[in-house]
Amino acid sequence: MLTTHLFSEQCDFTEDQTAEMNVKVLDFEHFLPMLQTVAKNKDQGTYEDYVEGLRVFDKEGNGTVMGAEIRHVLVTLGEKMTEEEVEMLVAGHEDSNGCINYEELVRMVLNG
Repeated sequence: MLTTHLFSEQCDFTEDQTAEMNVKVLDFEHFLPMLQTVAKNKDQGTYEDYVEGLRVFDKEGNGTVMGAEIRHVLVTLGEKMTEEEVEMLVAGHEDSNGCINYEELVRMVLNG
């Protein structure tokens, strides 16, 4: 949840304006520009963030995750993907054991 302080930094509000925000109701007309400003500055994550997130599923500590597990995570958690999107993403990345090197997968996704 964003605090008044964060909004004031993101949207260049003065202290008087942020004090007003603490006692007034915000209508949609004034909220939308703030939302757009915050959305533009959204942190997309780094290579290390994604690798660290997938490392949790690396049960053997060998740099791979079962393809089935990645599929399940991508269609059920966070910003859910469709099964078709996931299949396109992981196509050609599974080895003969059904495992995916998640560092290579993240590198491929981030590099387009």
